[in-house]
Amino acid sequence: MDARKERYGEEDLRKLMKGAREVLVAKGKKSWSFARPKSAADWEEVAAVAIGPTGNLRAPTLRRGDRWIVGFGEDAWVEAFGG
Repeated sequence: MDARKERYGEEDLRKLMKGAREVLVAKGKKSWSFARPKSAADWEEVAAVAIGPTGNLRAPTLRRGDRWIVGFGEDAWVEAFGG
C-alpha cells in the first residue's frame, strides 16, 4: 500500500482491514488496541484514532498476518514486534 498514490479514509477501513484479529493504532506516546473490530461502532472507534488530520489513514500502516499496526509510537512498535 502506498498512501502517496492511494487514499484510505474512514469508509475504506472496514474493507481494507476485514478479518483483522487486532488493530493497533499509535499516535506519539499514546496507543490503542482494538480486538476483532466487527460492528459499525467498533470501526468508528478505530477510525477516530487511525485517520489523521488530512482525512487519510495514518502512516506508516502495515499488516502483519491478521494484525494491523497504524501510525508510529515506539512503545506500540516494540509491543508489536518485540524489542
